[in-house]
Amino acid sequence: MGRGPWCSWAHCCRDFVSSAHACLPPLRLCLHALAHLATALPGAAAAVTPTTARRYVGRFAPSPTGPMHLGSVVAALASWLDARAASAQGLSAQWLVRIEDLDTQRCSAQAAQTILQQLHGLGLVPDAPVQWQSQRQRHYEQALQTLQAQGRAYPCSCTRKDIAAAQQALGGDRQRFQTLVYPGTCRHRPAHDGPVRTWRFLVQPGCPAHGPGSALVHWQDRRLGPQQQDVAQAVGDFALLRGDGMWSYQMGCVVDDGLQGVTHIVRGEDLADNTARQILLQQALGHPRPSYLHVPLARDARGEKLSKGNHAPSIDANAPLTTLRQAAQVLGLPPGAGGQQTSVSDALAHWTALWAQRYPL
Repeated sequence: MGRGPWCSWAHCCRDFVSSAHACLPPLRLCLHALAHLATALPGAAAAVTPTTARRYVGRFAPSPTGPMHLGSVVAALASWLDARAASAQGLSAQWLVRIEDLDTQRCSAQAAQTILQQLHGLGLVPDAPVQWQSQRQRHYEQALQTLQAQGRAYPCSCTRKDIAAAQQALGGDRQRFQTLVYPGTCRHRPAHDGPVRTWRFLVQPGCPAHGPGSALVHWQDRRLGPQQQDVAQAVGDFALLRGDGMWSYQMGCVVDDGLQGVTHIVRGEDLADNTARQILLQQALGHPRPSYLHVPLARDARGEKLSKGNHAPSIDANAPLTTLRQAAQVLGLPPGAGGQQTSVSDALAHWTALWAQRYPL
């Protein structure tokens, strides 16, 4: 039998599909590049595609170094309210909980279980199974291999003392709570020169055609407004993996946010300084940029941030509504209509409506 028109048409379709499959990887890269370009342009926040606008994935990501205190409740409540307010505004919203237990020396499974029980008692229940970073090592390894292949990760043999001495020699003084700026000592050293104490992210990749890549990052915070940071000057090439095998906060956060499809990050304003580093890492790994909202912190009588490090007391499991009201007050929310809520669910519903008005999506 001859091939006929039908066979010729089918043969063409087969060739078209085969060609399309071959083009998918570069097509995905082009789409990622267009997404990053869109977020970098002025007014890009308003240029949201319908698909993006219908979807919301938020998360609360505590480190289980102890039970929750008021400061951690503030962050949990804010991220939960933002997700529920998104749902009230017609988005398909999901709120996740991720246990960031990469620091095995400070974190414990018992503290993690306590946190999950405390969240449940506060009525802040995730919409999907809890994810544990300690179980996701292979994802971080794959991300590091990707960066190594791009020339965006390199080994460093410097100690903290070496970095401090180099910074001091350059005339810089480290302020309290300030990150040591890495001076790039090992950036161009041979890989075998000295023990590998850290794998670092190359903030400014060289580009023969256009000069060094820019490390000045701009972003829009939903509460703090326009933000920017020159990562090269403020931080330098930051850590991805320590010599003892512990992944950095930046690496774990960016990889998991990307793989979990997180679209909106709501967290304490003390973490705003990490945003620029995470945006650079997102771009290098091909992850889209989430929206950011950094909320006020719970502070003690001296104005210091409440934390486990300064012995902030654990919340009272027997008084969830009182705890939630204290957290709401930090976020600038009233106790409720006349302060008459009689249940946790009533209070959360009231604050969700107020949140949707304050931070519309």
